[in-house]
Amino acid sequence: MTHILAIDQGTTSSRAIIFDSEMAQVTSAQQEFAQHYPNSGWVEHDPADLWDSTLATCHTALSQAALTAGDIAAIGITNQRETTLVWDKHSGEPVYNAIVWQDRRTAPLCQTLRDYGHEQMVTDRTGLRLDPYFSGTKLSWILANVPGARERANAGDLLFGTVDSFLIWKLTKGAVHVTDATNAARTLLYDIRKGRWSHTICSLLEIPVCMLPKVLDCAADFGQTDASLFGTPIAICGVAGDQQAATVGQACFEPGMLKSTYGTGCFALLNTGATPVSSKNRLLTTIAYQLNGTPTYALEGSIFIAGAVVQWLRDGLQIIDHATETQTLAEAADSGQNVVMVPAFTGLGAPYWNAECRGAIFGLSRNSGPAEFSRAALESVGFQTRDLLQAMQADWDQSDGQAVLRVDGGMSASNWTMQFVSDIIDAPVDRPEFLETTALGAAWLAGMHCGLYPEMAAFAKTWACQTRFTPAMDPETREDKCAGWNRAVQATLNV
Repeated sequence: MTHILAIDQGTTSSRAIIFDSEMAQVTSAQQEFAQHYPNSGWVEHDPADLWDSTLATCHTALSQAALTAGDIAAIGITNQRETTLVWDKHSGEPVYNAIVWQDRRTAPLCQTLRDYGHEQMVTDRTGLRLDPYFSGTKLSWILANVPGARERANAGDLLFGTVDSFLIWKLTKGAVHVTDATNAARTLLYDIRKGRWSHTICSLLEIPVCMLPKVLDCAADFGQTDASLFGTPIAICGVAGDQQAATVGQACFEPGMLKSTYGTGCFALLNTGATPVSSKNRLLTTIAYQLNGTPTYALEGSIFIAGAVVQWLRDGLQIIDHATETQTLAEAADSGQNVVMVPAFTGLGAPYWNAECRGAIFGLSRNSGPAEFSRAALESVGFQTRDLLQAMQADWDQSDGQAVLRVDGGMSASNWTMQFVSDIIDAPVDRPEFLETTALGAAWLAGMHCGLYPEMAAFAKTWACQTRFTPAMDPETREDKCAGWNRAVQATLNV
């Protein structure tokens, strides 16, 4: 057994990546699935799509690599976080679609809880904010709105899980109901300091604690796949939410190390070590990873729309056919125009946390076209990154010298975008040789736990930089562009 199978279940697709004993990628399989928008601000997935695409890509990857389950030492799982599922513990049937992390339907509930003065208590325990982003209010909505769900939950017949829990339950044919500390930390229900579910918050949201999974380390025994799925049982040994898995894959193991993942959204995590840092600048305090029963904490800034803005150019406006076209268009944009796009399609995340505002474009002229829209879309990712890093520096300024941002995710492949990020944050940006750091992080957790991969220090030494982007923008231009962005954000927030 010399290989690791990494499952990367994301917001728009599921992937399976097989790594060999040297942590090199052998093969990868990917399958997209449908997004459902039943009402304005609502985003759902069919749970069957999540499971079927995951299982299909695992089989495809094994077939492509000419491997069997007997060649796989362990499975590592990484997943879209906060997405909420509820299913019958006996039949396995979901009671409702998966409510996706982007969904904003619980904004009124969050506001009511804030009005009653509960936010500080919730933040003190969970490190999070009362925002529709997180799982807790989504779960509360399902129990309140699906006929019979609350009664079945109180009777102990329903289970809650984020995507990792759901996949593990399916992989083990219902034998195991568990999660890891990083996913638990994103539910709005988990006390990240005491390392347990908060009965106070569960009571506030009318959630029976018996629905919740057991919380384990990121590298642990999560059960074995049922023999019927792959022919031979495979141990599940590593689990982490996608942004925490990327933090691990980027080897950000020392306090002060910083990574940003550019996928559907953008998520920056700053390792703060053994002590959780309470943010004064509207960031999140979360668990970066937990090993041997000991959590390592992080400050996180969450941008809801990053790569999704390019998808909008392609699918919504239909001004491009492929995401890679945006770089060429951005390079050709009229430098005399200053079009600014605030992609608040589902509200704005950190450091603004406004669930109600919506996207806006400023500075349009008669000559504005696909090139200017593309440049504004890519620049919006850099501006939002700058907002996050400024807030992080204000909360935790213990680094020596200039911080270096390690980047990954699909958009990090764009040289134009990464150069703009470096220019606008006025700091180096390092892109690693292996961009699939999320899957790598999950694979390392599983491989390390089963003894195939090295311990943390040796793993960190394997990280290698492919390209370093250094700031090349003059300070006056940077300040002018940032001032334009700030004005656009304030106008968007005030609509």
